[in-house]
Amino acid sequence: MTTNKLAIIGGSGLYDVEDFKDRELLQLNTPWGKPSDQILKTKYNGKEVYFLPRHGRGHFISPSNINFRANIDALKQLGVTDVVSVSAVGSLKEDLPPGKFVIVDQFIDRTFARVKTFFDDEIVAHVSMAHPTSSGLMNACEDAIKKSNIDYQRNGTYVVMEGPQFSTLAESNLYRLWKADVIGMTNMPEAKLAREAEIRYASVSMVTDFDCWHPDHENVDVQKVIKVLLGNAEKAKVMIKNLIDNYENHIDPDDPANNCLDVAIITAPEKRTKKTIDKLKTVAGRVLNK
Repeated sequence: MTTNKLAIIGGSGLYDVEDFKDRELLQLNTPWGKPSDQILKTKYNGKEVYFLPRHGRGHFISPSNINFRANIDALKQLGVTDVVSVSAVGSLKEDLPPGKFVIVDQFIDRTFARVKTFFDDEIVAHVSMAHPTSSGLMNACEDAIKKSNIDYQRNGTYVVMEGPQFSTLAESNLYRLWKADVIGMTNMPEAKLAREAEIRYASVSMVTDFDCWHPDHENVDVQKVIKVLLGNAEKAKVMIKNLIDNYENHIDPDDPANNCLDVAIITAPEKRTKKTIDKLKTVAGRVLNK
């Protein structure tokens, strides 16, 4: 029977959860390099949990330079089965003001400077991304947010832009025409890689500003964003503690991430070299070593 383990990937403004007193910092290596920073291993209310700051502690990694493959591989090495991303985003809708949380269920990937798969050398796999987030994990996030008395929206489309610059006005208006809800720089290829690693994934987006389409936010100002970030981060820490307590009650045995590699790898067995199988042992060893 699989032991469920939760990891939180913290975005801008969320670099630690101080209430985690039982602390061990882990330095991991992967075939893809080092993850963004040391991974915090902790126990909270008797449950083993991991925390990884996506941009590093002190925020020194630009969105395009995040080693997403190393981050996901490292978490998989630790036995993580469920990842909740907590990210700062801009709003593309009037009814999503700064301070509101969105439990994302869809993405539009506009990134172009990132490696987006573990399967880019010799072994080819095609996983389904029709439903990129876990409905069970989304339910757990919603339950935790409600208990935290945070204003939120269930479901929403997140446009992932390359960055690190913010949008042009024309881009912002285009994304609004697409009926997208929020915009950020980091959930892709993270969600795609989590799926390839058969890790259930959910995204909670914390709105910091209205992006430049809004007349009051024509120039997105980092200093103003940071002010909202800090408030959002404090709310997120309460949510995370509630999430740890409840997420196992919502695990979906039919989640699309569960065993998705069984029907994804297309490369003939005789073409799979030992070198590449070894490289993929953490992510895909369950299937490749059969």
